[in-house]
Amino acid sequence: MTTETNIPALASLEYIPFIDDNGQLPEQLQGKIGVYAIFDQDKLLQFVGYSRDVYLSIKQHLVRQPQYCYWVKAQTIERPNRTVLENIEHAWIAENGSVPEGNADSKDRWTQPIDVKLVMTAEEQANYHNPANDEMAQIKIIKNVARRVEAEIITVLEVRGLQTQIRFNPKLKENGLLDLK
Repeated sequence: MTTETNIPALASLEYIPFIDDNGQLPEQLQGKIGVYAIFDQDKLLQFVGYSRDVYLSIKQHLVRQPQYCYWVKAQTIERPNRTVLENIEHAWIAENGSVPEGNADSKDRWTQPIDVKLVMTAEEQANYHNPANDEMAQIKIIKNVARRVEAEIITVLEVRGLQTQIRFNPKLKENGLLDLK
């Protein structure tokens, strides 16, 4: 178990592939409390976070930022302790020498549901803002945009070989948001 005085250096931890040879996410992190660091294809640090279930969190990040999620390093602890988790997070960011983009300007893209309104095509925007549309028509349009974005994400992950099932929360789609269920 990690304590405040025993913070492992990020460099000392081994890289775990986000998607293994069988197309699975790192199941050894399922249900584990801990701090994790996410790296891109070139093993450059992109994001550091902590969670009560590291597996679910990295799955969420993979969906939100698939282009940056290739490797993960994690340190788990037995009991939840926010102070210990935050100390490890801060130590790893300091060890990196700079704040990763995912912990700085683009933090919302890593930690918040995907807002599909931000990726609407010009045609979808024109359709959505058409004054002839009532609220129900707008909801239908935004749900279709959400379905399109969801399909694009799933395609990207399938191309990378992901076999783990990804299920988005259907209730959020009518609000133009995508998040895992």
